[in-house]
Amino acid sequence: MDAMAEALAAAAAVDESRLWARQMAMAEIGATAKGGVNRAALSDEDRRARALMVEWAGDLGFEVATDSIANLYVRRPGRQADAAPVVTGSHLDSQPRGGKFDGAYGVIGGFEALEAIAQAGIETVRPIDVVAWTNEEGGRFQPGAMGSAVFAGVMRLEDQLGLVDSEGVTLEDALAETLASTPGLPCRPLGHPFAAYVEAHIEQGPRLENEGLTIGAVTGIQGIYWFTVEVSGDEAHAGTTPLRARRDALKAAVAMVSALEELMADESDTVRFTVGRFECHPGSPATVPGHAFFTIDFRHPDPDLIARISAQIAPTCEAHARGCTVTVRPIMEIPPLVFDPTLIDMVEGYAASLGHPVMRMPSGAGHDAGHINHLCRSGMIFVPCERGVSHNEAENATPADLAAGARTLAACLVDLANQE
Repeated sequence: MDAMAEALAAAAAVDESRLWARQMAMAEIGATAKGGVNRAALSDEDRRARALMVEWAGDLGFEVATDSIANLYVRRPGRQADAAPVVTGSHLDSQPRGGKFDGAYGVIGGFEALEAIAQAGIETVRPIDVVAWTNEEGGRFQPGAMGSAVFAGVMRLEDQLGLVDSEGVTLEDALAETLASTPGLPCRPLGHPFAAYVEAHIEQGPRLENEGLTIGAVTGIQGIYWFTVEVSGDEAHAGTTPLRARRDALKAAVAMVSALEELMADESDTVRFTVGRFECHPGSPATVPGHAFFTIDFRHPDPDLIARISAQIAPTCEAHARGCTVTVRPIMEIPPLVFDPTLIDMVEGYAASLGHPVMRMPSGAGHDAGHINHLCRSGMIFVPCERGVSHNEAENATPADLAAGARTLAACLVDLANQE
């Protein structure tokens, strides 16, 4: 068979029922009453999920390895054993009340692609790895996407070991327990070479479903910028202090949020502006608030627009301070990134060849692929999720859409793994 024929043969071997059964088996680990999962990074549930992956890999004779941040690798060898592998994957940890597809689909869909390639009898030049990255969600230990960031050298592992969860457990102790739960696995070095990386994921938004499409060929990840805003006024008696004499931090903060909403107004609905945390103190019904605090999450794919709006955030807050003092601090800056054009073309081309309606689109959420993009050419495949709901127990996707994504992924992996 020629290269494309082999890729399509691998896609044809993807088994929708097998993929769905594995997806549901994984969803039982940390299952919640409302149909979601609670599978915190490096928890007992996370360790059980990893053990299930190791069991599946053993059943099929695939090689399993780990590394010092407990990223878990499943490999199907290639003819050139020492060649840099083509890699796919995502994460198995979840939000505290998360869905059963976010992350887990990328790992299980990658595993299904690996089994389909084996079932089709295809021998690739390069090895193909499926990786489950550690602590992508950041629900237990912050920041998220830690496993891929440490692997890529964006973070140093030693700087993260002292992190403490809400129960007082350090990341160092949780990591040691997780590594001890899979004894005997070879330990790979961080940052070992990848030839290419393709991650499958539910969209986590409504565009594919709304437009009746099955596959998103992801062009990149929009920029993510976080700010904190602290507003300081004066506490005062609610019954006796004239309104004109007050320095009400809460009212000033509310005015700032309203003004920021106007600043972020966007007819194309591309700008993402969220105030995810809002506090006021002292919190007494009879006291004028003397302090307010809120966060800003601002996202967009265009770096020029990001720079223009970011420069206006502090002046906008200051203009609505109402006599209070205000401090705006940037706390995270992740610039937009663009995925490899050849991989975008490949995803789009194979999706079309397989009869799956496809569109090019950016990702609104961050993913492990963003860190791996610094190491090798990378790309992503999106499939629809019901109503775009994610980070929610109601998160849902159809067996047919998951299989379509796995078929597109299998074809891409074979093509990439046969490139010298």
